[in-house]
Amino acid sequence: MSPLSSRVREAIKTALAMTLAYGVALWMDWDRAYWAAFAVAACSLGSVGASLNQAAMRMFGTLLAGAVALMLIAVAPQERWDFILLVSAWVGFCTYRMGASRHAYFWFVAAFVTLVICFSGGANSANAFDIAILRLQETGLGILAYGLVTSLLWPTNAAADFDAALRKLASTRLQLYRAYLEIMQNPDSETDTRELRAQGVQLQKRVDQLLQAAIVDTYEVWEVRHQWRRFRQLAAEHAGTMERWRHAFSEVQNLDLGALLPNLPAFAAELEQRFIETERMLRGEAPERRPLPIELTFDEKALEALPHFQRAALIVTRIRLQRLEALSRSVFEVVQDIKGFGPRVAEPAHAGAPGPGFTIDRDLLAAAARALIGLILAYLVWIYTLVPGGDSFVIIAGVFGIAMAPMAHVPVSVLVGPLAIAVSFASVLYIFVLPELTTFTEIGGLIFAATFIICYLFHKPQQGLSRSIGLAMFVLIAAIDNQQSYTFLHVANTATMLALGVALLWGVAVITTSPRPEIGFLRRLDRFFTSCEYLVSRPWSPGAKLTRFERWRRAFHAREVASLPAKLAPWSTGIDKALPGAAPGQLQSVLASLQALADRVQEWVAARELPQAQLIAKELSDDVSEWRGKLQGVFKSYETEAADVLKERLNARLAHLEKRIEEAVNKAAVEADDHEAENLYRVLGAYRGVSEAALAYAHAVGGIDWGRWREARF
Repeated sequence: MSPLSSRVREAIKTALAMTLAYGVALWMDWDRAYWAAFAVAACSLGSVGASLNQAAMRMFGTLLAGAVALMLIAVAPQERWDFILLVSAWVGFCTYRMGASRHAYFWFVAAFVTLVICFSGGANSANAFDIAILRLQETGLGILAYGLVTSLLWPTNAAADFDAALRKLASTRLQLYRAYLEIMQNPDSETDTRELRAQGVQLQKRVDQLLQAAIVDTYEVWEVRHQWRRFRQLAAEHAGTMERWRHAFSEVQNLDLGALLPNLPAFAAELEQRFIETERMLRGEAPERRPLPIELTFDEKALEALPHFQRAALIVTRIRLQRLEALSRSVFEVVQDIKGFGPRVAEPAHAGAPGPGFTIDRDLLAAAARALIGLILAYLVWIYTLVPGGDSFVIIAGVFGIAMAPMAHVPVSVLVGPLAIAVSFASVLYIFVLPELTTFTEIGGLIFAATFIICYLFHKPQQGLSRSIGLAMFVLIAAIDNQQSYTFLHVANTATMLALGVALLWGVAVITTSPRPEIGFLRRLDRFFTSCEYLVSRPWSPGAKLTRFERWRRAFHAREVASLPAKLAPWSTGIDKALPGAAPGQLQSVLASLQALADRVQEWVAARELPQAQLIAKELSDDVSEWRGKLQGVFKSYETEAADVLKERLNARLAHLEKRIEEAVNKAAVEADDHEAENLYRVLGAYRGVSEAALAYAHAVGGIDWGRWREARF
């Protein structure tokens, strides 16, 4: 007899927990037994750790929501407009935090449970308190039911998947390193790393998710959880450093690296061996050798023969490679500590200057506004019309609005198909099957069968939306209770309420966000270049004191530049392939060039704070101002001028700036010590890097008809 597949086992566990939660709630004669079923559906994930982590966030979110809901009812029990404004403000805050926090589900629960308690309890504080306590009881019951089932029946820990993902990530990073090294040393290399880079990003996200689950359900992982979190931090920093290294290849590919960096082969081999040994330890095998101390050295005579800008590019590349060396050594030591092959590694102390503090994310703010507007409109519809469902309509519209608000790139139409299928399935059971059942044995069998079918059919992670909607609609429409009654109006009203809720959500999306993905893409592209222009255009004096507002404004634009290239990626996937220049390959090149430009602008902002930047700012103020002006022109006219025109303008200004900077540097380099000279070349490298990245972007967007993207389409 063949063992059951994981697909069948997970479906059985969820179905059994759902039946158990219903059975206990009905036996205790608790009202709204379906709340316990909702908790089961929310907690049923692939492993014990992931399920318990989700359960904890749901329980703590429910506790916070209960406290906030009771406080809001106490503050404005008879003032309905004040009440709805307070509730909407809280929902908007939670929606913002969903995108800004690692615990997005906690804030989602805190938002929608507040709606449930506030609108189910009404203005009666005693009734609201009973509803809050009942919600806590039902949530706790659902969590307990699934926790018992998943712990006793085919328990699946996340440790095995976590180890597999780690090994795959280490292997991918090694392949990327080899490919990048080949590309840097060989300008004619045709190696394509796009697939490897995408795979690395996905694996890093999966490792982060599985680590949290493994900490909960595996004692061996929990015992060294601090080291694993340190590893996660180092792995993310290592990935970012490798990408910044890749972005600068074009500046050093034409140099004789073998002559300029004589020990580059030994240095590269040492880093590669560290990758190999780290991967070996992740497989549970002892390392064959420890990292050897090594430093990438220059041939000083060959270096001095280079023009200053080429020297700057080489020095910046060496700095990045040295940073990779330090990070690879730290990763090796942390993994060695985790696996017990070496001494314990102390966590480094985090000291330094305070950051800029809180900065606003415009996309998250827009998401909060969408959720707030949708909730207020739903409330107005409930007050001034005879909408089916009454207060349930406000709750349903609010839940959908909160869930969809942070995903502006996802059209509301994705809800229509799953909702239609789920409502049809649940309605058939409600109308034709449930009235024939009289005992809990019979009803429990139906609960088990329906839950099993839904979980079995929609078992893949990418089918999570359909699975959640299927379970939610079955629980909502079946409305199983000890005092069961059946009427077709219940099905009709629920279906109408859901349709109106989706229609309201669609209307809010159309008002606040263009349904055309290319418009969403261009709006964020406009914001990216506006922030680049701000950072480049502002004159500076290293060490000068800034007002609080100036620091906040600079931090805001720096955040925009750093985050927008990643935010553009989901918008690019939905762009009509019939648009000129919208081929998938070209859009990926555009996104890559934007990320490179974002990295270079950030490096330039950091480099100009170095004391050596005062030299250039003082000696070449007019030339630097002209250079900034040309860059501003590129940023402003990125969609109105041909790429060749942009290249010609920027290359001409860059050539002039190179000549003037070399004159100034020749004066300063004579008296500068090694550290000052290195900082000076970092500043030069930052100037050249921004210019080269802007040119690469101009080349990537060649052929795109931006006007066609902006024109009205029906």
